[in-house]
Amino acid sequence: MDEISLTGLRANAHHGVLEHERRTGQVFVIDVVVYLPLAEAGRTDDLDRTIHYGELAEQIVTAVERDPVDLIETVAERVAQVVLAHDAAQLTKVTVHKPSAPISVPFDDVAVTITRGRPQSAGPVGFSA
Repeated sequence: MDEISLTGLRANAHHGVLEHERRTGQVFVIDVVVYLPLAEAGRTDDLDRTIHYGELAEQIVTAVERDPVDLIETVAERVAQVVLAHDAAQLTKVTVHKPSAPISVPFDDVAVTITRGRPQSAGPVGFSA
């Protein structure tokens, strides 16, 4: 499967369990890999046969910045839903980084990574092997 990667998208949001995270907000960094067939887009030079990565980036940042939640796991699921809403996307890998997480020891990053795909079809009704 071919890939489109968006790395280091930044969104200012108010996610977190602690009250001060909800009040002041912080930067979240999002990496997304979209798995999709790109041969036809490359052959035809037709934007309609791929995903417009500029529009996708805007949709992802908008999804991250809306409706505060407690967990970055929830944010990652939200981003995966945005990606998979595009017909060409077959699978996505989403990483949400929270570099300013409230951790009491020195650290560089905290991140959650999920991989999600389209549900597989059950096959034709009445078919049995």
